[in-house]
This record gives sequence, C-alpha cells and structure tokens, in this order.
Amino acid sequence: MAAGCFIVLEGPEGAGKSTLAAGLRGRVRAQGHEPLMVREPGGTDVAEALRHQLLDAERTFTPEAELLYIVTARADLVARRIRPALANGQVVISDRYDLSTHAYQGAGRGVDAAHLRWVNAAATGGLVPDVTLVLDLDPAVGRARQGLAGKGADRMERESAAFHERVAAAYRAATGPGVHHLDAAASPEAVLDAAWQVLVAALPNLFRRWPEEQLA
Repeated sequence: MAAGCFIVLEGPEGAGKSTLAAGLRGRVRAQGHEPLMVREPGGTDVAEALRHQLLDAERTFTPEAELLYIVTARADLVARRIRPALANGQVVISDRYDLSTHAYQGAGRGVDAAHLRWVNAAATGGLVPDVTLVLDLDPAVGRARQGLAGKGADRMERESAAFHERVAAAYRAATGPGVHHLDAAASPEAVLDAAWQVLVAALPNLFRRWPEEQLA
C-alpha cells in the first residue's frame, strides 16, 4: 500500500485556513483521493473536549497549562487518527499542527522554546508534515475579516493586538523542510491555486496540475 501524505495549514486568526481546507478537499477528491480532514485542537472526542475548555472565553489558563492542554489534544489526534490514516495510504489535511504551538504559546505567550520542542516531540512521536502551508496575513486584516463574518470571538481571538502581532510575526519567520508561505491577502481562489502548485511540486506522485484538462 502506498504511503499517505500529511499536509498542514497554518496561519493567524482570519487567514482563511478553513476556506483553503475546503478547496483542497475538493481538488484532492477530484484527483481520486479521499482526504482525512482534521483540526487542532480537536479531531477526537478527547481533543474536542479539550478544545471546548481552551477556547471558552470565560476561562483563564497559565501559559504552561494552555500548552499542556494543546499537546495532550495533539497526542490523542496523532495516535488515534493521523497515524492510522497515513499508514492506510490516506491524504491527511490538518488545520494547525506543531507550528501553531511555536507561534501561539511560544511567540504569543513566551513559553521557552526548548520546552515547546520537548512536549511537541512527545505529543507527535516525531511525526513531521510533508508540507506545511503558512498563510501570511496582517493580523488586523484577519480580525476585521472575522468581524465582517459575524464570528464570535473565542478566548484566543480576544487576546490583544500585540499578542496577535507576535503570533503573525512568528508565522512570517517560519522556515524549515516542507514549509511554504502563501499570501493570504490574495483572493481565496488565488490562494487555493498557489497552494495547489506547491502540492503538485512537492508531491508529484499524488497530485496533478489543476484543472486536469491542462494535462490533455
């Protein structure tokens, strides 16, 4: 059985990860693969319960407690859903993964980078995405988008502008194997096309140019 692939979408609030995930799901399906779509924190009964607690606007957490909630949810998701899907040759698309911890709990909260690396490694067992698509966007623009959409602000979204700028700056600075940056200020269609070009170049054994008529 062919090995699966692991694709992660990252970015600050309002960057359009959910919209991109929906577009990628459609294209992946059109090319003969049924992707597993997951989100962080979440994706299992345990992780969804932790998500509910973490995003409750009435609750408060220390940075360390917040980190441990996040990585506990991640550990359950990786063990129970992501690894089994990859072992079965499935395409996995995740809305957030370990880079979000470095952006939010590291840059945003100030948790020590060495602690972040250790707990992430413990939670993931060293599982690294094949491709990480980072949607770069001015955090003020992202928050304005959320307001126009009428989305109620959760605990993380209610953080200060300075917090969200630190998070966005960490995303803009992100580098490493498989990390690719996209301009999230572009139209959703342009972002989807740019993301697809990255996937075709990185995983040509799985994905073909879009639209498929170009192959004729």
